[in-house]
Amino acid sequence: MSQLKNDRYLRALQCLPVDYTPIWMMRQAGRYLSEYRQLRAKAGDFMTLCQTPELACEATLQPIARYKLDAAIIFSDILTIPDAMGLGLHFEAGEGPKFTKSITCMSDIEKLPIPDPNQSLNYVMEAIRLTQKELNGKVPLIGFSGSPWTLATYMIEGGSSKAFTKIKKMLYSEPKALHRLLEKLADSVALYLNAQIEAGAQSIMIFDTWGGVLSHQSYQTFSLHYMQLILSKLKRGHKTSDITSYVPVTLFTKGGGLWFDSIANTGCDAIGVDWTVNLSSIASKGKIAVQGNLDPSVLYADKLTIESNVSTILNEFGAYSGHIFNLGHGIHQDIPVEHVQYLIDAVHQKSKRFHHD
Repeated sequence: MSQLKNDRYLRALQCLPVDYTPIWMMRQAGRYLSEYRQLRAKAGDFMTLCQTPELACEATLQPIARYKLDAAIIFSDILTIPDAMGLGLHFEAGEGPKFTKSITCMSDIEKLPIPDPNQSLNYVMEAIRLTQKELNGKVPLIGFSGSPWTLATYMIEGGSSKAFTKIKKMLYSEPKALHRLLEKLADSVALYLNAQIEAGAQSIMIFDTWGGVLSHQSYQTFSLHYMQLILSKLKRGHKTSDITSYVPVTLFTKGGGLWFDSIANTGCDAIGVDWTVNLSSIASKGKIAVQGNLDPSVLYADKLTIESNVSTILNEFGAYSGHIFNLGHGIHQDIPVEHVQYLIDAVHQKSKRFHHD
């Protein structure tokens, strides 16, 4: 791997000094970019785009070519593992992800294989290797997975859900079955993320998109516990003067701001927070990195409003190390591209006064 030219993102994840707050955006490679829409049309369908390393690499690099972002994130989907388990992932227009087979009982769970990431998921590793070569040290590359709980919601519901009744029914009526599924998923995710690290991912993010739908106790038992299990199995390396010798891990539970302290105790390096969290209320700033947390809808606003919202977030976080600026969730597909430029410029310019690198 070539020498890193911009290591601000990795430094911020370790709460080390930087000269300005680094920024990247969830779903930064996506439909708001005209070049992505062209690539998607060329691929023919979303799964082909994900599973063709050259196309996934191109999608990953598109926002990096357009903007001065401080990190790239590999273009993929959180549902690659359930697909590799044989559930048949497909995407229906306007309806999001669907599975041909869903999980209903213990016998379904027992039949699920633990995928070998260098076999059925090798297209992701190939995309990471290719992207690292193309990036040539410009910015770090982030690898990721969905959390066991979030993957389980899609596998049991058969796709997206609003009420999560099927998985909650299993949680309360067949908890042993759900724990068995979550164990298998935790093992699969740990193998998958270690393979990503080996392929060249310099940071890892676990997306717990649906952790926030759980009760306080259920979150600890059915979501956080399994993310902690994954953390204990990851080959993160060691912190040395070479910033790239260690692979930091970010946990992001959408709607999980109430559990900030519990998440911090897992041993993760950074916590992603959504826009419901006031950054000035975080007591452990400077000890654990924080990623977030602009409401993506702010990007519909004019330049002055975007800049004002950036200032508010930077002021809330204050002059601590360890802030990675991001959206509180993925960017919307109809955001004007120049508004993203306003955001990035505002973060880079306005954050300098908080840093003395």
